Amino acid sequence: MTKYSDFQTKLASLADDEYREFSMKGIPTDRPFIGVRIPDIKKIVKEIPAEDVNAFIKVEPIALEEVLARSFLIARLSYDEMLKVFDSQIAFLDNWCTVDTFIASLRKTIKGHERDYLEQKVESLLNHKDAFAVRAGLVSLLDFYVKEDYLHLIFDRIETLKDRDEYYIKMAIAWLLAECFIKFPDKTFSYMKASRLPKWTFNKTISKVSDSYRVDEDAKKMLKLLRK
Repeated sequence: MTKYSDFQTKLASLADDEYREFSMKGIPTDRPFIGVRIPDIKKIVKEIPAEDVNAFIKVEPIALEEVLARSFLIARLSYDEMLKVFDSQIAFLDNWCTVDTFIASLRKTIKGHERDYLEQKVESLLNHKDAFAVRAGLVSLLDFYVKEDYLHLIFDRIETLKDRDEYYIKMAIAWLLAECFIKFPDKTFSYMKASRLPKWTFNKTISKVSDSYRVDEDAKKMLKLLRK
């Protein structure tokens, strides 16, 4: 598969109308849907020769599945090459699915480069005006930095974002903070007691922790006492 048009034809051949309708209900975007599942998109991307990856990345995606495929193509690049096209992909992310999928796809690429990635990309994402760029920064913290050495930084960045009222930012904060509590309950509990997070985000974090099977009941009860 050496032509982008062949790639689009392959995507179309795997279209599932029922899955497309299901996806359209849960993923808010103005992009058209083809109706191809993510595992199938990954399989197609693997068929693209390594020497053609950069050429495919240069093509502007139209359908949601093309944006997802572009994420998987970028993940095939070296770390330094990925950095060069990273911002171009952020510009195409307009929903939670494409954001979360893109960042997750970079796990192997970023491994060993966490500090540089934090400085090069995450900090600027967290200061971005666009809600989905900010979410990409928060999901990056979730995927790569929920470690003891980075807890202070995470709590500080969450406080900086406390006044952002966009739903997908607030949900990402709650998700990130819940994961911090699951892994580091004492330090996260101390942060939450002093936190100035608004009621909605604060209580959503508690709800997410309460839903987790990785937290014991005593810790859940203790956390619930902090509800606003």
